[in-house]
Amino acid sequence: MEWGGKRVLVCDCEKSMPMGEGEKLAKACQMAGAKGDAELNTQLCRAQLGNFQAALIGDKPLAVACTQEAPLFSEIQAEDNPLQQISFFNIRENAGWSKDAKSATAKMAALIAEATVETKPTPGVTVTSEGICLVYGRSMAALEAAKQLAGPLDVTLLLEDSDDIIPPRTMDVPIFRGKITTAKGHFGSFGVNVDGYAPAQPSSKDNLSFDPPRNNAFAECDVILDLSGGDPLFPAHDKRDGYLRADPKDPVAVQKAIMQAADLAGEFEKPRYVKYNADICAHGRSTKVGCTRCLDVCPASAIQPNGDKVSIDPHLCGGCGLCASVCPTGAATYQFPPVETVFERLRTLLVAYRAAGGVAQAGEAVLLVHDERSGEEIISLMARYGRGLPANVIPFPLNEVTQVGIDFLATALAYGAAQVALLVGQEKRDDLEALRSQIELAETVM
Repeated sequence: MEWGGKRVLVCDCEKSMPMGEGEKLAKACQMAGAKGDAELNTQLCRAQLGNFQAALIGDKPLAVACTQEAPLFSEIQAEDNPLQQISFFNIRENAGWSKDAKSATAKMAALIAEATVETKPTPGVTVTSEGICLVYGRSMAALEAAKQLAGPLDVTLLLEDSDDIIPPRTMDVPIFRGKITTAKGHFGSFGVNVDGYAPAQPSSKDNLSFDPPRNNAFAECDVILDLSGGDPLFPAHDKRDGYLRADPKDPVAVQKAIMQAADLAGEFEKPRYVKYNADICAHGRSTKVGCTRCLDVCPASAIQPNGDKVSIDPHLCGGCGLCASVCPTGAATYQFPPVETVFERLRTLLVAYRAAGGVAQAGEAVLLVHDERSGEEIISLMARYGRGLPANVIPFPLNEVTQVGIDFLATALAYGAAQVALLVGQEKRDDLEALRSQIELAETVM
């Protein structure tokens, strides 16, 4: 089957999805614009792997209806035809694993149609890290973490408290005592001010001893591993790249943070999440402050006043999208992916659902907006251990649910969604006020 210039491969995952021989799905797809019969496999990742390899030889990009085995397929693609374009999408947890699966053919067709939409690239910003790492803590956990990272990174250990730390026999890493009073910057360029700053004495015997302390010492680093167990050094700390924080009493969390930190040396490309057009910004005019919506909602302090305009630091921006959702003029727009790609996905998905007979088969479309992390995990658990999604509830993943504004909500309704539901992860519970205001505005308009 071909759709949107792509060849589509579908697998019923060892007949765990009720697709029959594929004629019903093929007909639904053809009603919505596909060409040819559905190439229905039942074990594409094992016994029918040859079908995938044969499709790789072709000159058309591939869209494969399987995300679970994407690593295997990508490995084979890299060996057999590294120039081939390939994408993966999910119809199993999203549609086929459901008590309503027999009525979800139109939804499957819609998900296939959406998978054929090309995603435009997002501009990026380059971040360079020399691997200079500051480990900040107060226990043996901090010392052990510093020792583990001393190989891949250039590590310095700063101890807020050192009473229970046995002096190391070999000074693998420089050890200092002090308390961080302020921290600023971003991945690749952090700066910290430290009070009570003092280096460890080499003659320390049973307990670490230190030289006389001094206040307001300043240090720079590329990465911070915070094992202090205290308050975070940054607002919205989970959005601050290069700042890793773990509970020192949780060895699993500490080890996970160590593994993440070990990979943070080199050159990295970070998405420039927000596109800003100063010409239509309503922040101020003639030094008179007007709109401050983006400044009010940014949890990472990445937006600052800049005369009559604002400036958005792409290094600090964590990509939550709140600024774009509340901007009244469109001066700030989310571009991961670009908004035109999101709207094209919406149009293709909802139009295909209706064209494939979804309304008659399962009912008016309900768009379930979720993020690509916690949302997909919840949907997967529902499919594996519960009833799964109803046949008319169509998942729509975004990088962040908080990027949704009235433009998205109105567009979804205009293209045929009877209802929009938003699945928000627990980590976003403090960022919902702006999203709530956009929902209220959309409801008032509608």
